[in-house]
Amino acid sequence: MITKKLILILSIFIFFFPLEAKSKNIYSEDFNSKELSNYFSGVISYNNQKNEQALKYFKSSKKLLNKHDEYFKKLIFSLVLNQNVDRAIQEIKFLKNKNQSEFFEAQLLLLIDSINKKKFDKTKIYLNKLSKFIEEGTFEKVIYETLRDYTYTFREKKMSNFKSNFGNLIAINNAFQSCYLNNPKTLSYFDRLKSSEAADYSRYLFFYVNYLIHKKRFDLVKEISLDIDELSSNLIILQTKSWIDKNNFDEIKEIFSCENESDLLAEFFYLVSNLYSSQDEYEQSNFYLNISYFLNKKFKINLSLMADNYYLNKNYNQSLKVLELFNSKDDLYYWFKIKQEAKIITEKKNKEEALKYIKTNFKSIKSPSTKILFDLATIYKNSKKYEKAIELYTSVMNIIKKDNLNYADLLYRRGGSFERIGQYEKSDKDLLEALKIIPDNSYVLNYLAYSWLERDQNINKAILMLEKAYKENENDPYIIDSVGWGYFLVGKYSDAEKYMRRALELMPNDPIVNDHYGDIMWKLNRKIQAQYFWNSALKMENAEKEMVEKIKVKLINGLSKKNESL
Repeated sequence: MITKKLILILSIFIFFFPLEAKSKNIYSEDFNSKELSNYFSGVISYNNQKNEQALKYFKSSKKLLNKHDEYFKKLIFSLVLNQNVDRAIQEIKFLKNKNQSEFFEAQLLLLIDSINKKKFDKTKIYLNKLSKFIEEGTFEKVIYETLRDYTYTFREKKMSNFKSNFGNLIAINNAFQSCYLNNPKTLSYFDRLKSSEAADYSRYLFFYVNYLIHKKRFDLVKEISLDIDELSSNLIILQTKSWIDKNNFDEIKEIFSCENESDLLAEFFYLVSNLYSSQDEYEQSNFYLNISYFLNKKFKINLSLMADNYYLNKNYNQSLKVLELFNSKDDLYYWFKIKQEAKIITEKKNKEEALKYIKTNFKSIKSPSTKILFDLATIYKNSKKYEKAIELYTSVMNIIKKDNLNYADLLYRRGGSFERIGQYEKSDKDLLEALKIIPDNSYVLNYLAYSWLERDQNINKAILMLEKAYKENENDPYIIDSVGWGYFLVGKYSDAEKYMRRALELMPNDPIVNDHYGDIMWKLNRKIQAQYFWNSALKMENAEKEMVEKIKVKLINGLSKKNESL
């Protein structure tokens, strides 16, 4: 007899997990409440991103396999998310009731298995099954079409006629198919891809270099390395440059080969995972990342996206688990690991502990690159350790050439650090020098002009600079705030109110904007509103101590002549 407790469980099950018509009857006489309980626990763990725990529960509730179709799908997902892709494939292969594998991901895994084992005679069968689960305008359709074309190339040793209009995917696949077939046009395909202005395809510089190394074109590889920007390039490109500069060509060669079908598919599924991550669909993203890793375990850098996914989804323990795969063998990978772990420490504890962790682990890097020094400087700056930031920015500026595109940015960052510790002469010098290089840069214009406003210097010139910054970047709330504040200081209160109201709309929780708007309200004789916005600024957690004290004075005395510039 079914107990009241079990009836309650069943009711919950029906509400949250309604059974499809094709599912077997879960209320059969051999129904086992313990099995169902384990399944529920697995679902809860799964939904809470505790994939390892979820898998344990699903494994202990396998008697539900022939009673509830949804069970099998969750089991497969859990296996893949726990990097047990091969086990997931085996579960699908040996499933007695094949109807339970009638979903996109199951057929996808069987297709991947057939390609991975070079059983191209079976790929047509799985592709046909896969086509039944796709809809127009979905990522699944992109996956199907790409795999259709790749399998054609693998099977027939010919370029496919790729038809997809999704992004610039045709250029990516043409490059890789050409490389796979050892086509003489491969270099031009990769060159066209990395030079594309349609999107940022800088990642593919790695594959371009990889191809050249396989062809023993080391001279050209060295030339490419010289043009790589050490400060703004992404992680894979920076690490590639480090390998090239150390003549470690074997490392680049070993982690990827476009003549290997599995490596090509691994890169494609990394691209798919990026698409899902950009839509904040982190579970789907990690699903395909694990497939990518299964196909090519040597290309560990791809797992950086998985660590990011878990972090963005506040699953810090899983993020840390992924980061364990990055060691100190390669400095830039290791530095990425340290920074990510520090971000998690900030969330779990505080910024001070995170900074301490970074300082300790930085010592283990024997020869820190320019990029690492730059990152560390920015970390110190963001932690309000301005003297140390200035020291490190200066070190980087002494390394790079003045004609480097990043030199102006370094001047801007160092100038901002000087300003924060009251060394205004040095700050102005750096910021003015930056403007000689990038005269229309809205952020440099805004920073210097606002600094002058705060010091009651060059007011009219500052306002002209802010108006120029605003024309360049009309939607930046900080620039809008600066323009409004400039008009306030010269007595144009109506104009000031218009701009500051817009800044407030964009940044309602910024204490400076609320404080400024309060000042404007006071000058417009709207004193109750002024009090309201001052109080709002006072209550905000990120309000600095000095500001808080000034606001307290204004709440008592108002904006008198004595404190009107507070």
